[in-house]
Amino acid sequence: MPSLSGREVGHIGYGTMRMTWVPQPPSHEQCFETLNTALKLGANFWNAGELYGTPDYNSCHLLNKYFIKYPENADKVVLSIKGGTKRGELIPDSSEANIRRSVEECLRVLDGKKVIDIFQCARQDPNVPVEQQVTVLAQFVKEGKIRSIGLSEVDADTIRRAHKVHPIAAVEVELSLFDTTILNNGVAKVCAELNIPVIAYSPLGFGVLAGAFTSPSEIPEGDFRKIMPKFQENAMKENMKLVNEVKKLAARKGVAPVQIALAWILTLSGKPGMPTIIPIPGGTTVDKVTQNLECVPCLSDAEMNEIADLLDRIQVVGARF
Repeated sequence: MPSLSGREVGHIGYGTMRMTWVPQPPSHEQCFETLNTALKLGANFWNAGELYGTPDYNSCHLLNKYFIKYPENADKVVLSIKGGTKRGELIPDSSEANIRRSVEECLRVLDGKKVIDIFQCARQDPNVPVEQQVTVLAQFVKEGKIRSIGLSEVDADTIRRAHKVHPIAAVEVELSLFDTTILNNGVAKVCAELNIPVIAYSPLGFGVLAGAFTSPSEIPEGDFRKIMPKFQENAMKENMKLVNEVKKLAARKGVAPVQIALAWILTLSGKPGMPTIIPIPGGTTVDKVTQNLECVPCLSDAEMNEIADLLDRIQVVGARF
């Protein structure tokens, strides 16, 4: 079993973003049932964020209510929270004052119902050296207010610099069949070298590998995916070629495409030269989470080679989010 912040976690985690960061969030009842299912199926690492929603309703508010109802689950869950943006805005602000505001606000909303196992700034502030950011967070670790420090969307050099200041518990970056950037830019390599687990967000390509939509017109109004370069009309036509090939492989194997996408990541995890990788698919219903967390067998060498050939042959069009 992989471990995060000194705790054992499942091979697949759970991303809570779409429970609060959508135009019409699901009901608490639906969210609670889904969270209980994730935990029951072994996904005890939960990824949340102060920025997933508004200052008045985000992941922390939802989790406060969840752990009030299910206090027995608090110690079972390893919780990572992203913050460090300006209050109510998606703008990085790693000034000491704002990091302190962000951590204290998350703690205030959680109200002692759940410990923050990992806290990380959602994006790097170009005006603040990572060393300064980590030094501030290290003080919170020393004070016992958070258990460990993570990084999110960083390059290899930033990881090295941060790790020299304080041990880094995890690095959260995008990784999926739709985006393999970290396999080629040194991030996976340095995480393996420093024994830092990678948290792979959007492992299902923001839902496209799960069949959530096949054209831009199917993306709901107000959904942030509506503006993503990869899901614009011309790009989407090209990118569906890869999705369709994954569907064919899934059909031959007798599984769902999401299970191929997740199995690909799990097969990469821990291979020579690769770090431990924990994908964090979301899903806001019991059925979706169950499908994501059903036994996903690792892929054979032949299947991994087939996918590698696909990725070489079919280039995903559109810049990263």
